[in-house]
Amino acid sequence: MTNSSICVFCGSRSGRRTAHAEAARSLGATIASNGWRLVYGAGDVGLMGEVARAAIQAGAKTLGVIPVHLLAREKGKRDLSTLVITEDMHERKKVMFMNSDAVVVLPGGAGSLDEFFEVLTWAQIGLHGKPIFLLDVDGYWQPLLALIDHVIAEGFADVSLRGHFTVAPDVAGLEAALLARLAP
Repeated sequence: MTNSSICVFCGSRSGRRTAHAEAARSLGATIASNGWRLVYGAGDVGLMGEVARAAIQAGAKTLGVIPVHLLAREKGKRDLSTLVITEDMHERKKVMFMNSDAVVVLPGGAGSLDEFFEVLTWAQIGLHGKPIFLLDVDGYWQPLLALIDHVIAEGFADVSLRGHFTVAPDVAGLEAALLARLAP
């Protein structure tokens, strides 16, 4: 569905595997080819920069959201369709989420985990029904999935927690899942 906005949470670093940057670039191009808008953290570094540059180069509209204290560190990208500068990280996540129709989490560190768990928790307690996707490039998220299964097995979450997100092994699978979930 065109005119949808895809929130992408991902690393401000590129990681060790070239497959992560390749997947970020592929996702950026896929967002553009479907007429979707990229909503992301406005950085021009790491996987954030990769997905944004690819999306922009392929003609996607972009909304970048960055807190003032990260403008220099994440090299706030200035050639976006729209740039929003927030006061803090909490406002950044809220603005990104409110301006999106789906959430995709690429490989990343503590910030990406924080973003994933926040939107997952909101879904679990019924605050939203937006689809959430983990892009499991080269099995990156397998330890996280094992932890979530452990949390469920230990009785700290219901098995329904797994139903609040979808795991895609690659960008092609992610695109198909997004198209299915965003269809009118």
